[in-house]
Amino acid sequence: MTTATNVRKKPAAWQRLLRNPSGFIGLIIIAVFVVVALLAAFGISPYPPAEQHVRDRLTGPSSSYLLGTDLFGRDLASRLMEGARNSLYVALLSVLLASVLGISLGLVAGYLGHWADNLIMRIMDVFFAFPALLLALLVITVLGAGLNNTVLAIGIVYTPIFARVARGPVLAVKEMEFVQAGRSLGANPLRLILKHILPNILAPLLVQISLALSWSLLTEAGLSFLGLGVQPPAASWGVMLSESRGIAERAPWLMFFPGAAIALGVLGFNLLGDGLRDVLDPKARGR
Repeated sequence: MTTATNVRKKPAAWQRLLRNPSGFIGLIIIAVFVVVALLAAFGISPYPPAEQHVRDRLTGPSSSYLLGTDLFGRDLASRLMEGARNSLYVALLSVLLASVLGISLGLVAGYLGHWADNLIMRIMDVFFAFPALLLALLVITVLGAGLNNTVLAIGIVYTPIFARVARGPVLAVKEMEFVQAGRSLGANPLRLILKHILPNILAPLLVQISLALSWSLLTEAGLSFLGLGVQPPAASWGVMLSESRGIAERAPWLMFFPGAAIALGVLGFNLLGDGLRDVLDPKARGR
């Protein structure tokens, strides 16, 4: 007589993320914004974002203009879609730049230790001495305003965060037996870092990437609001807020919809970060 034992397979990380309320809601919000941005990228919007309808200036939401029009008669829904494209473009590329630079510096600092660690992290500490928006303003002042310079400025600002987040786990992982065994056998340091250390520190880095996307979205909006980020007539949620400052009482929808888009975007990435932390944190897995 045999006894059948049912071994239940542990769900994959993405399955656990979909079952996590925060992660699932965050993914839905981000997916909606990505779809909207893609539609704008392919020119699928109610009107061209820069097209002016002078006779319909400051028209409220209606059947002709779903979210109303701005001071120049431009369709707000179309500009909001174009703003999603530009805002997400800046957020994604700046975080990609920051993560590549920061993680690389953190890996080198943590693995080599000694003088290299001290040098790299002291430089990172100098960046940490400045508030993110102020540091971005300083970089933009040097580079000049514009979309690509905004990407570069925000990428530089958030590089130290990734360096610090990567360095901590590296210090622990490099002391583990499998890494020490590889070093004693003369394994190539780059191979050890990329094949054995990096995969074991991905969890906190993925969480940090999601959170950094929300910060970069806010930073881009702040820079564009001040006239140093995306430049008119191009649309950005920060630009749209800036353009509506003087007429907010007459046309409140001009501030409400871009502000709501920024808030939802930040909320979506933060919820995704919380969900990733719950899923990837070893202590949370057994709960």
